[in-house]
Amino acid sequence: MSRGLQNLAAVALAGLWGLGIFVAHAQGRLSALDRAEAAMAGFRLLLRGVRMPPDLVTIVEIDDSTVKQLGSSYPLARLDLAGIVDAVARLKPKVIAVDLLLLDKGSGDGDVALARSLSAVPTVIAGAAVFLQSSQAVSIPDDKGPLSGLPKAEKFLLPLKTFTAQAQVGIVNVTTDQTGTPRAIPMLFRTDDGLAMSFPLRVAALAAGAEPSIGPERLVLGPLSIPTDADHALPIAFYGPRRTIRTIGAGSVLAGEAARDAIQDKIVVIGSTETVGGDFFPTPFEPLLPGVEVMATAITHLIVGDVVLRDRSVRLVDGVVCVLLPMMLVAFLTWRRSAAGLIATAALVLIWMSATQLAFSSGIWLSAVLPIAAAAPPAVLFGAVQLLSGRRRAQYFAMKSQLLEQFQAPVIQQWLTKNPNFLAEPVRQNAAIVFIDLSGFTSLSEALGPDRVRELLKEFHALVDREVVSCGGMITSFLGDGAMILFGLPAAASNDAVKAADCAVRLCLGAARWLLSLPRPVASQLGCKVGAHFGIIVASRLGGMSHHHITATGDTVNVASRLMEVAAHHGAELAVSDELLRAAGRDCALFERGELTGPRETAIRGRSGSLAVWLWRGNPSKHAQDSEGSPGP
Repeated sequence: MSRGLQNLAAVALAGLWGLGIFVAHAQGRLSALDRAEAAMAGFRLLLRGVRMPPDLVTIVEIDDSTVKQLGSSYPLARLDLAGIVDAVARLKPKVIAVDLLLLDKGSGDGDVALARSLSAVPTVIAGAAVFLQSSQAVSIPDDKGPLSGLPKAEKFLLPLKTFTAQAQVGIVNVTTDQTGTPRAIPMLFRTDDGLAMSFPLRVAALAAGAEPSIGPERLVLGPLSIPTDADHALPIAFYGPRRTIRTIGAGSVLAGEAARDAIQDKIVVIGSTETVGGDFFPTPFEPLLPGVEVMATAITHLIVGDVVLRDRSVRLVDGVVCVLLPMMLVAFLTWRRSAAGLIATAALVLIWMSATQLAFSSGIWLSAVLPIAAAAPPAVLFGAVQLLSGRRRAQYFAMKSQLLEQFQAPVIQQWLTKNPNFLAEPVRQNAAIVFIDLSGFTSLSEALGPDRVRELLKEFHALVDREVVSCGGMITSFLGDGAMILFGLPAAASNDAVKAADCAVRLCLGAARWLLSLPRPVASQLGCKVGAHFGIIVASRLGGMSHHHITATGDTVNVASRLMEVAAHHGAELAVSDELLRAAGRDCALFERGELTGPRETAIRGRSGSLAVWLWRGNPSKHAQDSEGSPGP
């Protein structure tokens, strides 16, 4: 077969591959691409930047200062909540939305007062759906019809009838990705007994004075026709970090200090941002965004209609791109002048990426991951064949391979060299997990230039890498100004907990020395917190078709991450679980190089029950001695 026919066949096969990827994804057989797309959506939001939301919604937050001002505790007493609702109602809002679950009976007087307050203004209160699994079930194989894609709950948790007689009810559940970031809010929920409307949709319908009409991939609310996903869910595109939507403290409302125009004729969402009782979610802009702001964002989307479009027509464009992009890439790579082909290929990819980002910023969600899955394999395969056809191309490939190796941990390279199938199947085992994070770095980054921020991160990452390698651990990922560290691979060992405890202490001491070496204006704004836990993890390879990484998942990982918050809350450098301490034994570094107190039963955010936690604080004089005798990072 001539070279021309071979190239033509390669172009045709690339198009068929892209079509196959699109069809398989449309049939729901490539769910990993959806997870990658969700992560990419967060990156796109950051590129799009902060946007000022329409001045239609105001959040009244019940924060720590409000609870302290009222001399109360969480959950807030019904009488106090009634006072907040009354204070908001006096400023004549359009709708009051109470993002609090009023499930249990309070004091008789408090419930009566709150019910009376809820009747003063059109009000929506929160209910919740309970699912059999941790993730919302979306369909049952035997289900048919337009509502078969709705999340099916086991039951609804509804407020007391005393309150539902005075206010409408909406379900507050959200759909999150694997990182816990809210990606969409189902507009309807169902149980065997019937349907329930979501909290944002109920609020928007009440504000618009119109009942919504929900059809395939579209929701009609008054004059607005709002696109939704195929499962009747509303995609969430956050406007920015916390308080981008106007937020007023409930204490200032009670004191009469809130501006009338901030509430009058506005939709007012009342919710908790209190440290203990508030619900928080990670978002691209903010590691801890209050759930009340997630609800307020969705309500704004519904009132204005500024939803990212991802309907059938957009998916059809994705399908066309999945076929044409791999064909064009392979066609460019068939040029005999390989340099020209590579330049044209890179230009095409850059144009496509820019176009998708421009479309996303304009409210059209073209897939970023699906075309990559369609184009990358045939392009890489054909490019490899072309490069291997001559010595120069082979050398070029080798150079690229060496470059890529620099971005992978050496220990992982060793494991994969010995066993290419390492963690091809998930492994469940005991392991120790350590998280470290710099506090104050985000706000400091705003004041420092990008070059100085990069230098600080480089120093911090080098410090973490040095201490982890010396203790025999593995850094699974650097998360900006933090890192996740694993002890237990390639196989669990009896001293994993000991090494983790030693590493946690060394990280605290090393970070303290490093902070002391920084200029005072910088060091005074930074701190370090570490969390460590021991238990069952699932070690596996994760990623899409274009990239895999080795990591650990499970409750042990989540708890270790949350322990950093416990350390910060108690003013300690390190918080370790009792499980890790028992596994490490009494001779570990925690008892020798600082002050260890505990255990104390501590509530872990996002986890039922409590956990026995020990707090570790280094000796300041010891830090100073170490800083005099140890080199900097």
